[in-house]
Amino acid sequence: MAVRSSRIGIDLGSRKAKFALLVDGIVSRLADRDTVTFYKRFGRLEGEELLLDLKASELFSPEELATAAVTVTGYGRNTLSMRGAKVISEIRAHVAGALKQTGLKNFTMLDMGGQDTKVALVTGGKLADFVMNDKCAASSGRYLENMAAILEVSLEELSSHWEEPVPLDATCGIFGESELIGQILRGFPVEQLCAGVNQTLVKRVIPMLKRFPAENLVLTGGVALNTALVKLLEKEMGSTVIVPPHPQHNGAIGCAAIEK
Repeated sequence: MAVRSSRIGIDLGSRKAKFALLVDGIVSRLADRDTVTFYKRFGRLEGEELLLDLKASELFSPEELATAAVTVTGYGRNTLSMRGAKVISEIRAHVAGALKQTGLKNFTMLDMGGQDTKVALVTGGKLADFVMNDKCAASSGRYLENMAAILEVSLEELSSHWEEPVPLDATCGIFGESELIGQILRGFPVEQLCAGVNQTLVKRVIPMLKRFPAENLVLTGGVALNTALVKLLEKEMGSTVIVPPHPQHNGAIGCAAIEK
């Protein structure tokens, strides 16, 4: 009887901790937890080393934990050391996830997470270059959450509007909130205000994308679930945006897919 190969990938993001189990190279299970809550319940530091009690979390069976190799990545540029796991950079994890999920070898990847944005150029299945914006959350999921709260709509409602966007020009998330309130007072309908928020996000990432032009644009991260953003990106870039099957778990899948 053939021995099955199991690998666990963990992406400790700024907002969500994502988990993936690959069995014989196939995605077998995906899960996510609030990062802070997960750390409080199952994490601790011993010196500078992170310890996660994966057994107590019950995300994986004792048999899976005993046999599977574990690879982990962390949010941003912070150095992460986790006992019992191989640690890789965030950009490497996300590129590996995009390669695994799409099967493409040449593309530009736009990863939009909870608090940062990454753009990577992949050529021949290898990372050629990348740029990150982790200084300001104005082009991330946190920005969308804040704007949805001001508009008193759900993220699902926000992500459904892209037509006739209200102009919003502030480059800072905080100033953007004030500008949005001003447009609310001018009486614009909520649909156009939502479209304006989504359009603003696109305008912020276009300069990063233009550094690495490619025929294929792969969109990953939780923000990839924003339908309006996808349509606005396609309109702006003049090409089809490829969203992999599990965009929010892309980093965790990438961790599990890397074998060396």
